[in-house]
Amino acid sequence: MPHAPVQEGLQRAVVHTLGCRLNQAESHLIRDRLTAAGYTVVPFGEKADLGIINTCTVTREADAKCRKAIRQFVSRNPGAFTAVIGCYSQMGAAAIAEIEGVDLIVGNQDKFAVLDHLGLGKNEKPVILRDRINRNDFSIDYVGDIPFDKRANLKVQDGCDFMCSFCVIPFARGRARSRDWENTLGEARAAAARGIRELVLTGVNIGTYDNSGRGIVELVDALDRIPDLLRVRISSIEPTTVPLELLDRMADPDHSLLPFLHLPLQSGSDRVLGLMRRKYSMDEYRSFVLEAVRRVPGLCLGTDIMVGFTGETGEDFEETCRQFLDLPFAYTHVFPFSEREGTLVMQREEGWVDPGERNRRCAVLRGLSSRKRSRFMEEHVGRRARVLLEDPRDQGFPGYTENYIRVRVPDPGRDIRNRLVSVRLGPVRADWLEAELLEHPD
Repeated sequence: MPHAPVQEGLQRAVVHTLGCRLNQAESHLIRDRLTAAGYTVVPFGEKADLGIINTCTVTREADAKCRKAIRQFVSRNPGAFTAVIGCYSQMGAAAIAEIEGVDLIVGNQDKFAVLDHLGLGKNEKPVILRDRINRNDFSIDYVGDIPFDKRANLKVQDGCDFMCSFCVIPFARGRARSRDWENTLGEARAAAARGIRELVLTGVNIGTYDNSGRGIVELVDALDRIPDLLRVRISSIEPTTVPLELLDRMADPDHSLLPFLHLPLQSGSDRVLGLMRRKYSMDEYRSFVLEAVRRVPGLCLGTDIMVGFTGETGEDFEETCRQFLDLPFAYTHVFPFSEREGTLVMQREEGWVDPGERNRRCAVLRGLSSRKRSRFMEEHVGRRARVLLEDPRDQGFPGYTENYIRVRVPDPGRDIRNRLVSVRLGPVRADWLEAELLEHPD
């Protein structure tokens, strides 16, 4: 694809990402485009001539973090061209426009065209580009010739039609749509050619992927056939959208789809699930989870839980804790409920949980999650595993097993980064395992 040349006076660029893996995937694509166009991309906090802040709006805290990051960049780089893109730009453009030094605000529909709108200098008032998000399937321009030798996120889907009563994302990212089949596989092939050995599939509601009649199972099978792409991992997937065939792929040691399933629960109380407008009961969720664990040996099962939702009683929270402890989860990400204007729950006039109590419930569940994660790791001590190694750190090479256990291999005196190696898992060290290298990597 053609790339706009570096604008006069704009040489060093920052791309700062807040929020989810989907944002990270999009930022990486923008970073590649900047590099291809002649910019030097530098870390957030360094001096720069251009700043692109890719934002999140999933909670009020996320909004505040975005505003803080924008102000930090402008304060350090008062003469830089500052562009703010993404979900908070889509939902909170007016608040962003009040921050002095912002030149450009771009919503989700046009975020990948941000380089086309940089202009030749700073703007007296920010230009706001926030079009209505269309419902068509999409393609993404990508750069295929910039070396990159780590795992990468691959955006395959965007938007959501589920309309949970607490969630602002359908408004920030639009309704569900899928990425063009050939465009998706084209980026995946380019990634493998660049040295990437693991792709993490990202989206808002990945299990609803459907392009030209081909769904998520067909997609992971197509990715499995790409030479040199050794691993495929699904970042997070809604409970009611997982075909059983995906579990068969995870259980197949010759398939690149890894035995990892992050399956949002949100609450263990059927009453609260109804208030949230989730699409399953606890019996349905439990039945699927137990089937997944039965089918996939060594499966790492993670979840998301929201606490303090409007209407959640102490008894509801205790039921959530009981369900979390009873089911074979390895961990949970815990979030306090956050009020978002425009969502259905904001119409309720009673049942609001005090913010302090929300935080207390978060702390309780996070403690339970820490114990579960430690137990999951301890169960694997002494087992063999395959690990994709990362850049050396602290006299060793960190990496993840197939089922997402963080490990570290002691430095063997040679460069083994980005290699898939066999290890024996050793003792637990905080939130990771020591690992013994069993063979020279391929």
